[in-house]
Amino acid sequence: MADGAQGRREIRDLLAAHDHQPNKDFGQNFLTDPNIVRRIVALADVAGRDVVEIGAGTGTLTLEIAAIARRVVTYEVDGNLAPILTETLAGRMNIDVRFEDASRVDLAAALRGSSWVMVANLPYNVGTGIVLDALRMAPAIDRIVAMVQAEVGERLLADPGSKVYGLPSVVVGLHAVGYRAFTVAPQVFEPKPRVDSVVIVLDRVAAEPDAERAIEIAAVAFGQRRKMLRRSLAPLVDDAESWCERAGVDATARPEQLAPSDYVALARAEGSM
Repeated sequence: MADGAQGRREIRDLLAAHDHQPNKDFGQNFLTDPNIVRRIVALADVAGRDVVEIGAGTGTLTLEIAAIARRVVTYEVDGNLAPILTETLAGRMNIDVRFEDASRVDLAAALRGSSWVMVANLPYNVGTGIVLDALRMAPAIDRIVAMVQAEVGERLLADPGSKVYGLPSVVVGLHAVGYRAFTVAPQVFEPKPRVDSVVIVLDRVAAEPDAERAIEIAAVAFGQRRKMLRRSLAPLVDDAESWCERAGVDATARPEQLAPSDYVALARAEGSM
C-alpha cells in the first residue's frame, strides 16, 4: 500500500482479504478517516521523534507516523492482525511491531531513550489504565495523544468539583497539562462504536516528589467519595481531622472538592505527624 491513507473501503478490503473479523473482546474499531489520522499525527508533533503507538490495527496510523518519525514501536494485542500488518507495513524499516498486550507491558523498561511520544487509538476497556500507567511509570513519554471514549476523556481532564472528577483526574493533574483536541463521531470507525470518541493531548510536567503518595491517598479518599475527608481518610491515620488541618485542607470537604495539589499537601503533612 502506497501510504497510510486507508479509507473505509480499503480497510474493509484488507479485513476481507485476510478473513479477519473485528474482535469485540479487544475493542477493535478501526479508524477509517484519513483526515482524522493526519490531524492526530499533526497534534502529536512526531517529526524526528521516537514514538510508541498503542493499537496498530491495520496500520493506517502507524504508517502516517512512520513517514515523519525517527522510529515507531507499535503494540498490537491481536496476533491475528499480523498478516495485515505484514502487508501494509512492508518496506518500512523504522517500525517495530510488538504483538503484546500494552496494558501489561512495563513501558519504562521497554522504551529505550529519554524522550518519547505516545500516540494511541485506545480500546475503550483499557484506555484509562494505559494512559495513567504511562504518566505514572514511564517518564520517558513526554507527550500523549490518545483517542479514547468521550466519557473517559471527560474523566481524565475533569476539574475539581466536577461530577466526573476522580482518581484519574488527580493522576493527570499531577503529571500533565492536557486538553481535549476534538470529538470523533462513531461514523468514521469500522465497525461503528455506540459512543463518541475524543482525542486528548497530555503534555508531561515535572511531578512533585510526593506525587505517588498523593495518588495513594486520593485512592483511599475516592473509595468513599460520598463521605467527608475526616471519615474517608480515617483508614490511613488515627486523627484525620488533625491531618487535614496540618495540610491546610478542609476536613469536611469531600474528595472531589480537592485539587491534585491538595492531595500533595496531605502527603507532605503525613510525614510530619
